[in-house]
Amino acid sequence: MKLGIPQVALASAAAVFTVSVAVAQTGAPPANLPAFANLPHKNLKVLPQDITPPQLLGTMKFFAQSLGVRCSFCHVGTEGQPLSTYDFPSDAKPNKDIARGMIRMVKELNGNLPAITSQADSKVTCFTCHRGAEHPATAPPPAASAAPAAPAAPAKPERGAG
Repeated sequence: MKLGIPQVALASAAAVFTVSVAVAQTGAPPANLPAFANLPHKNLKVLPQDITPPQLLGTMKFFAQSLGVRCSFCHVGTEGQPLSTYDFPSDAKPNKDIARGMIRMVKELNGNLPAITSQADSKVTCFTCHRGAEHPATAPPPAASAAPAAPAAPAKPERGAG
């Protein structure tokens, strides 16, 4: 069987794609990861010691988005400066310890929630309560806590009309 130019081009493209995927999966972690994401991690007290750099970075991004904050909310560093200047292992900021307590609370809740709800996939996250705010709401909004209005009585038809 004789292959034409389109078949050779397709086979070549498929081979190049396959090799590039294999190289991407076996390569070293990207060099552009922030300093806190590089191994070995220091001062991890709640997160697993074997967390990978991409997992740690994703976890930190999720925390930041869930609370609407930046790295300097929990970590020693100056906003706007490169992350390489931050002291990520430092425990100097109280918010870091509060975050650790919150992580423990979420783990405990998620451990018990499936039994409580009878749903195996039930879980809470930081966003469940924080909804993008530094401090979680501790009560429903005022309008939601008011008793619902009683339904209006149906209008009585006028006698003798019509």
